[in-house]
Formats: sequence, C-alpha cells, structure tokens
Amino acid sequence: MRGDARIRWVYFMLGAATLLSWNAMINANPFFMSRLSGSPLRTSFSSYLSSVFTASNVITLGHATMTSKQSSPSRRAFWSTALTSAIVTILFLTTFLHPSPVPFFYFIMISTFCLSGCASYLSNSVFAGAALFGAPYMQSMMSGQGAVGVAVSSVQVISSAISVWGTTPLTLAISDTDSDGKAEEKSARIFFGISALYMIATLLAYKWLASLQVYTTTVGALEDNLKARVVSDEVDERQPLLPAAPPGPLAVEENQIFRVFRANFIYNFSVGFVFTVTLAVYPAITVTIKPTNPIIHPLLFSAAHFLVFSSGDLLGRHMCSFPQLIIWSARRVLALTLLRILFIPAFLLCNVELSLHVTPFISSDLVYMLLLFALGVSNGYVSTLCMLGAPSLEHNRRLKGRQEDVDVAGTVAAFCLIVGLAVGGFASFGVRAVICNCDPFTS
Repeated sequence: MRGDARIRWVYFMLGAATLLSWNAMINANPFFMSRLSGSPLRTSFSSYLSSVFTASNVITLGHATMTSKQSSPSRRAFWSTALTSAIVTILFLTTFLHPSPVPFFYFIMISTFCLSGCASYLSNSVFAGAALFGAPYMQSMMSGQGAVGVAVSSVQVISSAISVWGTTPLTLAISDTDSDGKAEEKSARIFFGISALYMIATLLAYKWLASLQVYTTTVGALEDNLKARVVSDEVDERQPLLPAAPPGPLAVEENQIFRVFRANFIYNFSVGFVFTVTLAVYPAITVTIKPTNPIIHPLLFSAAHFLVFSSGDLLGRHMCSFPQLIIWSARRVLALTLLRILFIPAFLLCNVELSLHVTPFISSDLVYMLLLFALGVSNGYVSTLCMLGAPSLEHNRRLKGRQEDVDVAGTVAAFCLIVGLAVGGFASFGVRAVICNCDPFTS
C-alpha cells in the first residue's frame, strides 16, 4: 500500500493523538492515586476513571457521528487537538500542586470527560478524512493508534524494572506502602510534559496538512457540502410554508447514517465485537494472572504483559500495510472475529488469581505471553481489516459506488468500535464474577 509518505505520517500522528488521552490517564493512574492518599475515593478511583471516560466517549462520539455532515471536519479536528493540548498542559501543571483529595478527584473526572469528548470529535473527523484519502491512510491512522500503546507500555516496563531492581516482592511492597508519591509525581510530570509537546506538534502537523491542495481537493468536499447546506437552509427560511415539505437536512443525514449502518452491518458488528472480546479479558482479567515462575516479579510481569499485547496489536495493524495480507471479504472477516471468542476461556485456564487455590491448566508463563501476543495481533489485524473494508468503494460492493457514503461509513465504523470497547468493559465485570464467584462490582 502506497501513498504520500508525508500525509501518511500526519495521519499516523493523528491516530496516536486519538488514543493519547486514554493512555495518558492510565499511565498517570499511580500519580492520581498518590494524590488521593487517605481518601475513601482512592479505592474506587480506577473504576470511576474508566466509567467516566467510556461513557463520555460513547455519548460524544454518537453526537459527532449524527452531526458529522453539519460541522466542518477540519474545524473539529483543529479545535479537538488544541483543547486536548490545553488540558494535558493543565494536567502537567497539577504535578506541581498539592490540592485536597476531593477537589482533585472531581477535577480529574471533569478532565477525563473533556479529554474523552475531544478524542471522540477528533476521531470522528480524522476517520472521515482518512476514509476519503483511501486505505493506505486509514492503515497509517490505525497503526498510530497501536503505536501510542507500545510507547506508553514501554515507559511502564522501564519504570517497573527500575522499581524492582535489587528488590524482592516483599521489600517492594513495603517501600510502596511508605512511598511519599514523589516518584509517581515525577513520572507523571515527565509523561504529561511529553504528551503536551506531542499534541502541539500534531496540531502544527495537521495545520500543515490542511493547507495542502490535495487535502482541500479530497476532504474539502465535506466543507463544500456544509457551505452548500448553509446556503440552502437560508433559502428555505425565505420560502413560504408548504403543507408537505421535504425532509430537512438532519433527517436526510440520519437516514443516510442508518442506511450505511445497515449496509455495512457485518463490518460494523465485527469491529465492535473485536473489542468486546478483547476488553472482556484485557486488562481486567489479564492483570490478575500471576507468573508461575517465582523468580519473576509480579510487578514487572504485569508491566511486561501490557507491552506484549500492545506490540502484538501494533504488528497486527502494520500487517494490513501489505496488500497480500488484506482480507476484503466481509464474511471471512466476521469468521475471524467470531473465532476470537476462544481467547476468553483460554485466558481463564491460565494462572488467574482466584479466591480459592486452583492449579492452572496453562502453567507456562511463556505460553501465556504467546497467547497474549496472539490476542494483540488478532485485535489489531481484524479491527484494521474492518476499518479498511467498511469505507472502500473498490472492495465493498455494499456501498454501491456511492462516493458520498465513504466518510459516513468510516465514522459509523469508528463509532461501533467505541461501542465495542464499552460493551467489552462491562462484560469484563461478568467474566470476573464468574471466575471469582463474587459480586462483580465490589471485587
């Protein structure tokens, strides 16, 4: 797959930017927890964080999808990136402050909600643009999303390795108990600082992209449609009322969205179900899987497992840059999606930390890591196949050659991806309840 390398790199950066917010908040979780020390909000903070982010993601992306034809994609992408840069910069500044736990908690929740919303509008506009540019640019964007996970996971592994160097699990637990939060503060300060600089660089790169003639020609069609709609609305307002007026622009757009959703149902279901299966076990269940080798430190083992999955996910997305590895058949993609259900029982056979001692069926740490790597590869590969196939006029005959449906197909598939994440997150509560035989919301 070819294309303009410069534009592909910008979409790679934009892809990373769409998931940077979530990865930034996850990476800074130890810092947030240290600031909430002594507060009852500390124990349930992670659940609140993921719930607020996911809920905001679904709501705002749903609105962004329904109104995608009524707003300039360039303006949405610019302001979403700019606001994300501003919020991450403010989070960087909070590492120098020591507010009381309750106000800090609500500040983080509000920041999480806003960051998730910005990510939704950015994702919506960027997916639409990538769909219009074609498969090579969509693949670059998906690779960028995978790369940001690898980068964050690498930081976690390095930090964990430094923390456990020369210690045993017992001595590390004691030091963590007595920690004053300085290490977490420094780590968050570095990460938020780098993230803010990256978002600013992405904003500048996007401004450069939007100034290109090829961008104006390709994505500018959406801007022209918006201007034409505004003019049409102004003319309609001056017309006398008629008994049987035709449906308005919003109704027409909603009909188009639902029509494209139905036409691409296999792709939309598949991309959602890919992440439903993944989130059902990763990371909610996989973080409870402990090493069977007593020499391996659990903290380093847990950090490494994030890196293994992220690396596999990135590899799977990169595989779609080779035309011979792309599967365009929607039914074959669906078959691969459904086969991934087998990962759920497979991980439950590993050394999951249960309330009762049970000898794991899979007792090899190497086999577990290979299984985790396969989960990552299949997640990146199949999800990218869905995102490439859904808006493709050349390979997806369900679009019937309608150029005006390309960007809608891309944004609808992106929305289904987010819904899959939300469903998978809630499914993980059920899976955990089954293996622990306990209340899913308190365990």
